[in-house]
Amino acid sequence: MRRALVLTLLLAACAPEPAPAPPHAASAPVFSAGGWEADALGRAAGYPPGVRTRRMERAELVGSFTAYDRIWTARPIHGPPVASPLAREPEPAIRYDAGGGAQRDIDHYLASNPATALLIAKDGRLLVERYQYARRDDMRFTSFSMAKTITAMLFGIAMSEGHIRSLDDTAETYVPELRGSQYGRTPLRALLSMSSGVAFSEVYDGKDDVSKLARDGFVGVGSGGPAVLRQFAARERAPDTKFSYASAETQVLGAVIVAATGRSLADYAGEKIWRPLGAEADASWLIDRAGLEAAFCCFQAVARDWLRLGLMLANDGAWNGRQIVPRAWIVAATSVDPARRHLAPGTATRYFGYGYQTWIFPGPDRTFALLGVYGQTIAVDPANRIVMVHLSARATPTDPSGGQTFALWRGVRAALAK
Repeated sequence: MRRALVLTLLLAACAPEPAPAPPHAASAPVFSAGGWEADALGRAAGYPPGVRTRRMERAELVGSFTAYDRIWTARPIHGPPVASPLAREPEPAIRYDAGGGAQRDIDHYLASNPATALLIAKDGRLLVERYQYARRDDMRFTSFSMAKTITAMLFGIAMSEGHIRSLDDTAETYVPELRGSQYGRTPLRALLSMSSGVAFSEVYDGKDDVSKLARDGFVGVGSGGPAVLRQFAARERAPDTKFSYASAETQVLGAVIVAATGRSLADYAGEKIWRPLGAEADASWLIDRAGLEAAFCCFQAVARDWLRLGLMLANDGAWNGRQIVPRAWIVAATSVDPARRHLAPGTATRYFGYGYQTWIFPGPDRTFALLGVYGQTIAVDPANRIVMVHLSARATPTDPSGGQTFALWRGVRAALAK
């Protein structure tokens, strides 16, 4: 992220192109070497990653986003000996409003958006599994800020185990390095909902505060650890009065979990989520020079394990015959508290509301999403047990497409809801 997410890349060329599967097969994922604007995204060179010494080019996005844990220093998260099964059914007909009343299908979506993987499931059954740009199902895809929701789930588990006593506690109660700092004096409840009141800029221009956080964190320019959070020292307003998205607040939460449990985030996630989830592959989480994970970013997993995570959330924390995250915590994390209207959809942002490190869709039903820059999305409908995983290599951090991914999600729900 060194000035607008400069990447330190250690890889050679991407792996060979996989053999394509027949379209719409119920028994196997569908692979493609192409995709929307594939030439601009590096097809001729095999979708290469970038290099250490310069800013990442657009033609290096695809290769880079499946190589983060070989680009940076990462801590492994080991899966269980046996994966939880995912039954398959034939791909259903799904159409969505692409604008102006035009109804389009998944083929059209993939032909006009830089999705590297698209998976859709209902009732635990995998209905759609497509890969583009020569991405494979054994590749680990980075999450960017989808990792924030994992941090929030670990926080809820730590509370249920008594490691964290109250959301009214301040961060400095647990993290000595933050004593006397603005973030240290902030209640955990406000940090969970991006409402600390501490000034923090996150506009992805390479000069903002999130770039400083990344450079001092997993990029390895600074010392790392909780102390790097002290540099954000201006308070703009009282805590828990206004939503303001700030990755530093998730990093504070990660430091609290580590201090309270005495475990690294990766180790804790492996024991409490990844192995109970029945993940089919190891995951990874980037760490800084002090060994602290980038709690706000950069958890890597194969696409079907991202789907398993979404299915667990769709079942209010239960999966593989086990309650992994307390149900009450999941519901609180993915609902707007009526007493905290600054977090409601249309108020927190023009479209989304916000829970505990989780985005909340507008509307009467409880639907929510994990979102990461460049188009990473896990959308969840608990009432109908529908999950969509969308992994992407957009040219810009924010969405230039006018919300096509969310239009697709609305079409998925319309087609699959009971």
